[in-house]
Order: sequence, then C-alpha cells, then structure tokens
Amino acid sequence: MESSSTAHIVDSLTRAIVEHRLHPGTKLAEQKLADHFGVSRTLVRQALFQLSQRRLIKMEPSRGAFVATPSVQEAQQVFEVRRMLETEMTRAFVRQVTPAQIRTLRAHVAEERKAVERNDVPGRTELLGDFHVRMAELMGNRVLADMLRELISRCALITLMYQSTHAAGHSNDEHAEIVKALAAKDEALAVRLMNEHLRHVMASLTFDRPLPSSDIAMALA
Repeated sequence: MESSSTAHIVDSLTRAIVEHRLHPGTKLAEQKLADHFGVSRTLVRQALFQLSQRRLIKMEPSRGAFVATPSVQEAQQVFEVRRMLETEMTRAFVRQVTPAQIRTLRAHVAEERKAVERNDVPGRTELLGDFHVRMAELMGNRVLADMLRELISRCALITLMYQSTHAAGHSNDEHAEIVKALAAKDEALAVRLMNEHLRHVMASLTFDRPLPSSDIAMALA
C-alpha cells in the first residue's frame, strides 16, 4: 500500500511538472504535500527522493525540495557533447553489430511507439533517452553507458517539459531509421542519421510555453 501511495505521489508531481502546472524553482513543502495526498511525511519524503533521482526536483540541505530549474544553455551543451560521443558510438556499433542487438533495439523502438501513442509523457521521455544508453550497453561498454545516462538525465527535465508529442513521435521514427541503417551495416548513413537526430531533438524543444503555477494545491488540482 505504501509503495502504491509513493508511486501515486511521484506520478502526480511528475505530471504537474511535465504539464507545466508547477513552475521550476517552486518549493515542495513536505507537510503541504502530505496534507494534499492524505499520507505521512515519510511517504512524501520517499517520493521526493525518487523525483530527485530522476532530476525532476533538487534537494537542498536545510532548505527542502524544489522543482528543478533546467538551463537551456546547459541542455544545448549536453546535446553537443552527446553528438560528439554518439557519432563515434554509432560508428563503432555498426562495425560489431549482431542480429540479436538489432532485435533488442527494434523491440525498444516498439515500446517507444506505444508510449508515444498513449501519450505517456514521462514514459516516452525515459524510453527515448534509454535508446541511446541501450546501444552502449549492447556494445558492452559500461563506461560509455554510464556517461550517456548521466548526460541524458541532465537534460531530461528540459526534454520532458518542452518536447511536444509530435516531436516525440518524430524522435521515435528517427530511432527506427537509425536501427535500419545499423542493420544494413551502413556506417555513413547510421552516423549521419544519429547526428541529425540529436540536432532535431534540440531544435524541436519549444521554450515559449505559458508560465506555470507555483501554487502546489492549484497545480495538483
């Protein structure tokens, strides 16, 4: 029961942030959240910890929890570093690709498509980011996988908040095309598609959304 309550709090707060109902920088007071959800502060604390692991909120010692404030400049720099890393990762992947790896990536792309179609914003964002990590994992390169996971998490909130459903669907389509090129062992095409894909994701983020609320009760209503 406790785990389901925690999951409900995590989901509610995630959606309030993703759907622009909570303003970045908003303080998430434990007691207000406990009162709103009718649970103990212990469960709220567990939910906030999970959200901090996802980098949706920031925990500050002696101050509490706040909705994370993503930097557009940071996101741009992260995507630039990712292009540097993933261009070479794609090149190396093609050179050692196996049918089993392609089957795994195709299954992952299919899961992405399902999440996009059911408008599961947190789910699709996680899956679309994990596609890149999975490539590194399938190569057996744990260091690269960990580096990509860290880079992707650094811009996860900005992607969550500013990527439209249309853009997410387009990312899924591009992943499918990348897998086709990998399966065909077409190194030049796969590298070009990966590079263009990361540029498209950054270009598709829209920063002119309406200003969200900083009132927790209104945001979660």
